[in-house]
Amino acid sequence: MFVNIEPYNKSITLWLITMFLLIIFIITIGGLTRLTDSGLSITQWELFSGFFPPLNADQWTYYFDEYKKTTEYKTVNYNMNLAEFKIIYYWEYAHRLIARIIGFFAIIPLFFIYLKYKDKLLRDLKYFSIFIAVCIQGFIGWLMVKSGLINNVDVSHYRLALHLVVALFILSLTFWFILENLKIQKFTIKINNTFTNFFLILIILQIILGAFLSGLNGGLLYNSWPDMNGSFIGDDIYKNDLYNIQSFNNPSVIQFYHRVTAYVLIFFLVILNYIFYSQKNKSLSIIILNIAILFQIILGILTLITGVKIYYASLHQLGSVFVLTSFLYIYFRNTN
Repeated sequence: MFVNIEPYNKSITLWLITMFLLIIFIITIGGLTRLTDSGLSITQWELFSGFFPPLNADQWTYYFDEYKKTTEYKTVNYNMNLAEFKIIYYWEYAHRLIARIIGFFAIIPLFFIYLKYKDKLLRDLKYFSIFIAVCIQGFIGWLMVKSGLINNVDVSHYRLALHLVVALFILSLTFWFILENLKIQKFTIKINNTFTNFFLILIILQIILGAFLSGLNGGLLYNSWPDMNGSFIGDDIYKNDLYNIQSFNNPSVIQFYHRVTAYVLIFFLVILNYIFYSQKNKSLSIIILNIAILFQIILGILTLITGVKIYYASLHQLGSVFVLTSFLYIYFRNTN
């Protein structure tokens, strides 16, 4: 992979690949934190503290007492004991700890690369955008948690979706820089840009709808496929609901949109396969994208019909990363 790459580009690429893997890791932990309902267990941002978990009984009592002030505890987890609290605390703590590690790793290696390759890095200031995006993401994460601490038992599904989308943006940006540094060969015959742009928008829209569904616990409704309990449209969805912006708060409507968008994606995937075939493009990238979307569909169905089993749901979220990066690889090779 690194044959004939100059030392500066090699250093940058190794840093980017490590960042890429760390971001996938935190997306996984973040999904599990959501699925275990652990995200509200730490009720303070603790920007400059909280590097270590509670180390004695008094500290544990303090954090547990703070959690007891939340609506989630008062209405849902009022029977929770300290041992049970520790489980959800450690999920959120792990998520925040990895976020801190990513924050440090987004800037410290660049500092050492700057000391060694000052002139070259000053011409590549774009890499500092990753650190800026990571900082913004930390702030969004806290706004998301904060939305669930006052008069709510869950965080805002809008802020949850924003938090996931920004994470995937950072992942995509990092992946794009990796492809640039590895000098991945571009396609000789280009695919229509309007088509590829629309395909990318569809993937992003599907991810957003999935985040909405997760935030609204919509996967617990209509646990059948391909129908919604015997109908194409759920029986609690009315015609006007499909055109009402307030329906973005309706988990049944969001699940319907999520299903339909998946069907539209499959349709456009068939077209993309035809384009590759007609152009006699034998790139493995289309095969990888086919596999990614196929597995994502299977995982989505399994998540639904099992009532959101945690392992299927977690893999389904990871599948969105696989789909997005698989298509980004094609998108990158299609650019000039």
